Amino acid sequence: MRQVSIAQIFGKLRGGFVSPLALRRMGVLGMNARNVNYIARYNDRDKYPVVDDKLSTKRAAARYGIAVPELIAAFDTQPGRRRVMEVIEPLWQFVIKPARGSGGKGILVIAGRNGDKYVKTSGAEVTALDILRHVSNINSGLYSLGGKPDRVMIEALVDFDPVFDNYSFEGVPDIRVIVFRGFPVMAMLRCSTHASDGKANLHQGAVGVGIDLASGKSCHAVQRGLRVSQHPDTQMPFGELVVPGWRDLVRLAASCYEMTGLGYLGCDIVLDRKRGPLLLEANARPGLAIQIANGVGLRKRLQHIESLDLEQLEKNVEERVAYSMNQFAAGRSD
Repeated sequence: MRQVSIAQIFGKLRGGFVSPLALRRMGVLGMNARNVNYIARYNDRDKYPVVDDKLSTKRAAARYGIAVPELIAAFDTQPGRRRVMEVIEPLWQFVIKPARGSGGKGILVIAGRNGDKYVKTSGAEVTALDILRHVSNINSGLYSLGGKPDRVMIEALVDFDPVFDNYSFEGVPDIRVIVFRGFPVMAMLRCSTHASDGKANLHQGAVGVGIDLASGKSCHAVQRGLRVSQHPDTQMPFGELVVPGWRDLVRLAASCYEMTGLGYLGCDIVLDRKRGPLLLEANARPGLAIQIANGVGLRKRLQHIESLDLEQLEKNVEERVAYSMNQFAAGRSD
C-alpha cells in the first residue's frame, strides 16, 4: 500500500493542503524530530532489550507488578512437532507470537476449534500442519527485527472486555498510550475492520480513535486519514465510546516508565473482562499515527513535559497520571 504522509492526512482532516510550516504551528511531530529529539535523546540503547523482546518485557513486568497476558509456553529453539502439539492440544483458544516481532507481524490468534481444525478470529480455519509451519517460520526469524532466529511464545487468549464488541470487526482492539518521562501524553484505541483484515493497523484500514486522557471518552476518530463517526462494519457510533477503568489503564502505562527506563515509549494495552488492563507490549519507537487519531499534534505536549522542573519530574506514578489528566484533557489548548 502507498504510504501517506502526516502532512497529507492532516490536510484531509482539514479539507485541503497543509504546509510543513502549518503542521509545525499545529504542534505535529514529524519522524525526524521524533527520532532525534526524543528517541535518541531519552531512550538509552542498553534499555532496548527490555522492550524489543516480549519475553524480557514479561519478566520485567512481573518484577514491577504490571499485569500481562498469561504465558503458557516459550521455545528458545525449534521445538519438535510432539512438543508443540502437547502444548496446544488441550487449548481451545491461544495466541502464538514471536518474542522479537514488530508491527504485529507473526501473531497467530486462535479463537476456537472445529474438529481437528483451529479457528482464527476472522473465522478462517487452519490445520495443525499450518501451525507447525508458523512456529518454524517464527523460529527462523521470518518476523523478527533484523531477521535473526527468534523464540516462540504461546499465550492465553485475553478474555476481552465486551465493551468493545461493536467497536472492532474480525479482530481485537488495543489501546496505545504514549508516555514521556513517565507522563502519559496521548492515547488512542485501534479498532480492526474488514478492510484491515482484522488487524488493528491504521495503515491497513483500521480505525484510530483518539481518547481523552482525562475521561477515557472518545474525542476523534479517523480511517485512512478521513474523519469518521461510526465503525464502518458495525455502524457503532464512536461518540458513545468510553473506556472502562480508564485511570487504572493510564496508571499501568505510566508505570512502564520505571519498568523500562525509557523516556519516550508507547504502551499497548488490552482490557480483560476479569483482570482489567493488561500490558501487551512496550515500544521504544512508537509511531506517529496517534496524532492522526486524535487530530492533535504531540510536539507541544512533549515540550510542556520538557519544561517541568526537577521537583515536578520526580512525581510518583499517581501524581504523574493526575497531572497529565488535568494538563492534556480534551478541549485544553495544546
